[in-house]
Amino acid sequence: QVQLVESGGGLVQPGGSLRLSCAASTSIYSTNTMGWYRQAPGKQRELVAVSTSGGNINIANSVKGRFTISRDSAKNTVYLQMSSLKPEDTAVYYCYLRIIVREYWGQGTQVTVSS
Repeated sequence: QVQLVESGGGLVQPGGSLRLSCAASTSIYSTNTMGWYRQAPGKQRELVAVSTSGGNINIANSVKGRFTISRDSAKNTVYLQMSSLKPEDTAVYYCYLRIIVREYWGQGTQVTVSS
């Protein structure tokens, strides 16, 4: 069973930065889709940013220009660098991995943006 272990969440003031990490327990290849979703209280889970086959990036308009996704295949890890954080970025952030047709989710890490 593939496991995804997230880290890096926490409390940050508006305008601050955080970096989330997600390490997979299996080898990650460029053909695998890997990235991040988030779910705020009372809202549906939504895509934040994913790195798809061939290195293409799909990123939500709401975070474009503020968040950056990257991956280190040697470490089987994907990162989400978040800058200029806003209170509306507050959510549980979930790591996502798709290998062919199978999908895997991390346990989630809380990000709270508040003064």
